[in-house]
Amino acid sequence: MNIFDKGFSPSEATVRYLDGDYVVLKQGTFVRCAISGKPIPLDELFYWSVDRQEAYADASTAHEAFIRYGRGN
Repeated sequence: MNIFDKGFSPSEATVRYLDGDYVVLKQGTFVRCAISGKPIPLDELFYWSVDRQEAYADASTAHEAFIRYGRGN
């Protein structure tokens, strides 16, 4: 099924974030940004925290998470 199929509905994926890669545990089309709550399509996911296992929409939200929480847990 692709996004052009009638009845297609985007769904949230469950992802395990690794160093430089991630593994999709539950199929879906997007994950949510931990800071903004914005949906991030999996093919546009470039920023995440391995320690906190959370995704970020862009570099500025990743930086915001760093400022809030520091590098580790």
